[in-house]
Amino acid sequence: MRLGEGARMQASINVTPLVDVVLVLLIIFMVMAPQMRKGPDVRLPKTEKPSQQGDERGRILVSIDEAGGLWVNDRKVAPEQFSDALHAAVAAETDPKIVIRGDAKLNFRQVREAMQAVDQAGFRGVGLIAKGRNSGARGE
Repeated sequence: MRLGEGARMQASINVTPLVDVVLVLLIIFMVMAPQMRKGPDVRLPKTEKPSQQGDERGRILVSIDEAGGLWVNDRKVAPEQFSDALHAAVAAETDPKIVIRGDAKLNFRQVREAMQAVDQAGFRGVGLIAKGRNSGARGE
């Protein structure tokens, strides 16, 4: 800059505030993602060593709450409409995986009836969700 000349404006973008905002949003989504579960709050039975739950893509979650109510993903359904609700939830999935979460206080007969209803609806290979004995948290 010489004497007598005016200061020139530089037309460059400062990306530091943009990066800060994006990192904060990333952290918020990372913290909130595990808490966005489908279905009702169910106390899972404890097992010695539950296997890995696997990939959640294509997974249709059937929950049975403490009162014996059936849920498909996050919708409560009547037992008579269970098959229709399953087919509606699977509509867009190419390789659906039906997984049952039953409350620990349920009689196994109720879980078995849900498994039979899934089988009668035409789906094969039902999975069950449990948690390890050392886990103290409620839910998955």
